[in-house]
Amino acid sequence: MQPSSLLLLDLSTDWAENHETPPRKVFTMSAQHETRSLSVVVPVYNSDEALPKLISRLAPVLSENSDEYEVILVDDCSRSDAWSVIQSLADQYPWVRGIRLMRNYGQHNALLCGIREAQYEIIVTLDDDLQNPPEEIPKLLAGLSSDIDVVYGTPLKEQHGLWRDMASRITKVALSGGMGAETARKVSAFRAFRSGVRSAFANYPGPFVSIDVLLTWGTNRFIAVPVRHDVRQDGESNYTMQRLIVHALNMMTGFSVVPLQIASLVGFAFTLVGILVLAFVLGRYLLEGTSVPGFPFLASIVAIFSGAQLFALGIIGEYLARMHFRSMEQPAYTVRSTAPARDRESRD
Repeated sequence: MQPSSLLLLDLSTDWAENHETPPRKVFTMSAQHETRSLSVVVPVYNSDEALPKLISRLAPVLSENSDEYEVILVDDCSRSDAWSVIQSLADQYPWVRGIRLMRNYGQHNALLCGIREAQYEIIVTLDDDLQNPPEEIPKLLAGLSSDIDVVYGTPLKEQHGLWRDMASRITKVALSGGMGAETARKVSAFRAFRSGVRSAFANYPGPFVSIDVLLTWGTNRFIAVPVRHDVRQDGESNYTMQRLIVHALNMMTGFSVVPLQIASLVGFAFTLVGILVLAFVLGRYLLEGTSVPGFPFLASIVAIFSGAQLFALGIIGEYLARMHFRSMEQPAYTVRSTAPARDRESRD
């Protein structure tokens, strides 16, 4: 038991010796963790088959590890009948809430919507495909100590397939530039964090969203714990290698200045190349009295330097595009409808 828990226990004992009525209980039924409340946010896209299984597995985990809890299912405008399934689950379980977005905004935008709607002190996010086992949530909660604000569940072994795993690694390398944190390469969609962290991005307006980068705006207290990662059983992943690479590029240009720094380094390097070429031309003229002959040499130099200039202009153009989209004040998401939960006092 942690020292803080011991202190609470001693105070309760002292109160019982001197008063007839003890203070309100501060431990849950397991008597191994302090009172806590959980909001689980799940972005949903074409996963109508997996959702009932997910909720049935979440129910015992949440009841055993929290005193109050809710599950927020955010439908990112699925093409399937996922919204009808969410409505049915919201009717069946009083702690399930559903949110349907106007169009497909993307996984992180849907997560941002659910995170902003969360009511409780600890927020847990996981995918809708059961590759993040709900039974692993207690491991995340155990890592969320008094000096830690964000805990990632890092898969012991990823079960996405070769190309998806490679694309995921590329994305995490890009994320390390945007986050500026060593934990970046261990991030996953399976995470737990204190709801107070979201105040750092409460007013974030842009259409390009990366939850992991936004979390770094509020804290630098990250850890990662190893968790099980299961094989997807229902449907197929909507993330392809191309989409992950595009997401990585959007993340780098939207939340990091690394591409601009690379453009600066490229410009500096080609400046040195230009100085060396000039020294070579002048040296040959002074030593041999002749200039460098031939059109191929000149054409090669022009092509190399033109390519470097276009590369730098392309990076600058990407940043200008981000500024343009943000100046248009496009929303990160728009809600079409909700499936509100019942009064939580009526929960069994």
